[in-house]
Amino acid sequence: MPGHTENEITIAAPLDLVWDVTNDLESWPRLFSEYAAVEIIERDGDSTTFRLTMHPDENDKVWSWVSERTVNRAERTVLARRVEPGPFQHMNIRWEYSEVPGGTKMHWTQDFAMRPDAPVDDAWMTDNINRNSKVQMELIRDKIEQRARERRTASVGAS
Repeated sequence: MPGHTENEITIAAPLDLVWDVTNDLESWPRLFSEYAAVEIIERDGDSTTFRLTMHPDENDKVWSWVSERTVNRAERTVLARRVEPGPFQHMNIRWEYSEVPGGTKMHWTQDFAMRPDAPVDDAWMTDNINRNSKVQMELIRDKIEQRARERRTASVGAS
């Protein structure tokens, strides 16, 4: 049975700030705790092909893959897919952003299936993605909210 996850968080910051920070691929190793490096392979309009490399896992294995990501700022959505799926048969990701009272809601949806010869199955990966998405979203929230506070302090100080 294919995997499906949905996770969301509200960030006490303006949508433009949340959008800009979370869609700055080059900064992802500083934004996400799991990524060691990002290499931009190609940019074509609103689409970017890039390689993500994770920090070594508990067995010192370094996972890396190529993804393609297309941003649509007008619709406040991002669609991504793994071009090199690795242990996945497929991995499709959708990020949605919306203004809500108190800030910006960021919603992540992932649809995937593991290959039959993958080291884990769909159920294990679903649990792993749900657990890790919450951790990463909280880190992102904290970093963006700190940046929003710093901007407010700087603008008050400049008046």
